[in-house]
Amino acid sequence: MKRILITGAGGQIGRVLRAGLAGHYALRLADIAPQASAGEHEEVVTADITRPEALRAIMEGVDTVVHLAGIPDEDTWQKIRDMNIDGCYNVFEAARQAGVKRMVFASSNHAVGFHRRDRMIDDTVMFRPDSRYGVSKVFGEALGRLYADKYGMSVACMRIGSFRPDDRPSAPRHLASWISHRDMVQLTRRCIDAPDYHFVVVYGVSDNARNRWSNANARALGYVPQDDGETHAAEVLASNPPEDETEALFHGGFGCLREFAGNPDRID
Repeated sequence: MKRILITGAGGQIGRVLRAGLAGHYALRLADIAPQASAGEHEEVVTADITRPEALRAIMEGVDTVVHLAGIPDEDTWQKIRDMNIDGCYNVFEAARQAGVKRMVFASSNHAVGFHRRDRMIDDTVMFRPDSRYGVSKVFGEALGRLYADKYGMSVACMRIGSFRPDDRPSAPRHLASWISHRDMVQLTRRCIDAPDYHFVVVYGVSDNARNRWSNANARALGYVPQDDGETHAAEVLASNPPEDETEALFHGGFGCLREFAGNPDRID
């Protein structure tokens, strides 16, 4: 069995992946927070990604790192910097030193959030982060590109859409950007198991009728999403007000609206 290290294994996505990947791989589950006890083919370890000296040991014998750990939403620059920038570097570098061959990085659609939503976008569009959090994901993707090109590591960056703990879209934007739990597990497995690739960016999104992200790279890895947010459309639209006019312009939605003091007309 391949040995997979999941950082941030105690978080929302981490717990879903732990359950969904169980039995397929030997899992090493790392988090700074307490986790459930280890099951068969599992190791539970405590690790702080801001402390590089603590990471080297947990990389031993690992085939692939699935890097989820970090601040999961907008926050102060200090917190974002410490966890999502310095911490991300620490994980990549520890993996390199240990000879890990593949990294699957949890990026975010907020790395490209200020692209206008009336345009279908793909993996080739320029970065347009909508938040400090989005900036940190741009950094992670750039770091992944460096480690692929300079050190020969195989790197996948998953620009994750709207992952919800209750496995249902809960806002109008999610009807386009939602990824179900089982699709999240499937996409992660494709990134782990696909034949050798150098560097790839894929969107973490289900087969939503309203999807605005072209996902040819994910399909090339064998990803065939099973769920569609449209199943929940009537309920979501009936229980939510319409999106703010500015929010609705951009792929990042509310990520763009927070602290917004710009002129939407100047954002082409």
